[in-house]
Amino acid sequence: MRCRIRRAGGRRALGLAALFAGVLGAQAARSVWEGVYTAAQASRGAAVYAEACAFCHGTALTGGESAPPLAGADFLSNWNGLTAGDLFDRIRTTMPADRPGKLNREQDADILAYILSMNQFPAGESELARQSEALKQIRLEPKPQKSPR
Repeated sequence: MRCRIRRAGGRRALGLAALFAGVLGAQAARSVWEGVYTAAQASRGAAVYAEACAFCHGTALTGGESAPPLAGADFLSNWNGLTAGDLFDRIRTTMPADRPGKLNREQDADILAYILSMNQFPAGESELARQSEALKQIRLEPKPQKSPR
């Protein structure tokens, strides 16, 4: 009986540890300010954006009559606190508006990189992933404030 209690307690502890790890893992672990895409990826995204997105969202990503802006204060306000994965999924499942899902995951990730670049988020050494789960680890957030000295 004593062994069963210890084993059950051990299982409970493992279960709680797994639950705790899952909760922590659900929180975005990186920031768009950490250079999460490459300049080459953003460049490819600019070409795809011009062909598939600019008609509705504008060449400067400022939005249109029926399309929201993808750059600037309004965009950042709308997406603040969400993740790159959330934006990737929105692009992937609803765009382009006339043919949702027309683009492949690489093109969607390239467009996302272009959007990040146009919002002045820095480029880095690694390309954005093409999987929502990985992109959900990247927070969209305003520029960190420098602490006064």
